[in-house]
Amino acid sequence: MSQLTVRKLDPELVRRLKIRAAEHNRSAEAEHRAILEAALRPKAGEFWERAARLREQTAGRSTTDSVELLRADRERDLVNGPGDTGR
Repeated sequence: MSQLTVRKLDPELVRRLKIRAAEHNRSAEAEHRAILEAALRPKAGEFWERAARLREQTAGRSTTDSVELLRADRERDLVNGPGDTGR
């Protein structure tokens, strides 16, 4: 996991973080992690909104069934050997 160092924090902010951590029975570090996750993790609704926008953007495009693509790759590998794209 990555680490994050935050410098030059207002002492009052640190004091309030420690109070909030104690209220949640967590260390200040665990509370800091929880705050960051709550602030930055995408919300479930955001996912569905992005999915709807993507569907709108790709509407009408022709698609190829992934099974067909896999079969073509496997057939190519049988003829040319694995990893050979034929280029």
